[in-house]
Amino acid sequence: IGVGLVGFGLFFLLFGVLLYFDSVLLAFGNLLFLTGLVFIIGFRRTFTFFFQRPKLKGTSFFFGGLLVVLMRWPILGMLLEAYGFISLFRSFFPVAFGFLGSLANIPLLSQV
Repeated sequence: IGVGLVGFGLFFLLFGVLLYFDSVLLAFGNLLFLTGLVFIIGFRRTFTFFFQRPKLKGTSFFFGGLLVVLMRWPILGMLLEAYGFISLFRSFFPVAFGFLGSLANIPLLSQV
């Protein structure tokens, strides 16, 4: 259920951006994404992830951007959310890029 909610959240975020920052789609996508995250890792771990001392700046920008999107200022809200997302998941990006780099070692994919 959680992966589906995150997937639908990303889907609505993508189409909210493609449809000239439609605030309703962006807000709905954000809420689905956060709900899916809670379903995947649990409420307590989600709360402790967002409210760690070093991540409070990113959390405040992310949730502040969500509030700004809900107040119908979608472009400014998405900019705030993007900055918050990058600062929250900064430690995850090297792991993700390392995984993408290891895809070249797969025999069939390396030929493509």
